[in-house]
Amino acid sequence: MPTTNTRSSLRTRRTRSGNGGATKPASGASAKSSNGKKSKSENGAGGNSQLEKLFTDSLKDIYWAEKHLTKALPKMKKAATTDELKSAIEEHLAQTEEQVTRLEQVFELCGKKAQAKKCDAMEGLIKEGESVVEETEDDSMTRDAGIIMAAQKVEHYEIATYGSLVQFARTLGMDEAAALLEQTLEEEKETDQKLTQIAESSINEEAEQEEKEETEEEE
Repeated sequence: MPTTNTRSSLRTRRTRSGNGGATKPASGASAKSSNGKKSKSENGAGGNSQLEKLFTDSLKDIYWAEKHLTKALPKMKKAATTDELKSAIEEHLAQTEEQVTRLEQVFELCGKKAQAKKCDAMEGLIKEGESVVEETEDDSMTRDAGIIMAAQKVEHYEIATYGSLVQFARTLGMDEAAALLEQTLEEEKETDQKLTQIAESSINEEAEQEEKEETEEEE
């Protein structure tokens, strides 16, 4: 029969054996890479991260903006004077309608229903464009110059937005969505360049001549 000292020794050996292995992390604990940095999955990228929420909210914002723009562009075309500018606006309207569909595809890739959230920036830019039309004379080059300026402000806002959305999508590992958004980004850049070319071809100079003619008449 083992003595008291023998039983105590056995208990000590069992305790040492149970604690002697490497300590395992608790269930659900996050592991770090060898360099001590957290992985993307830990940071929530592609899951429910703050970046993904910002990405989704920004999609809703630009979705509203593009849909609102499809209603504003026909008014801009009607107010324009030159056929060249009217044609450019009509072409951009067709592109914008395609861009709305493209955004709906991005929502689908995200597993979300396409939703619009009011874009205060676009609403303000469109109102500014309407003010330009109201404050300039019908059938004047000055009005066309103002419409181009207003339209380019819209383009620059869209370029900034889509540029950020492309980078967000890439960071989140959404390469297909990034490709769709980048296609729209390139279209916006091309439209901006085309508007610049139209303005520089003759409209700005003719608008400047209108100012001189008005001054001479007043004198």
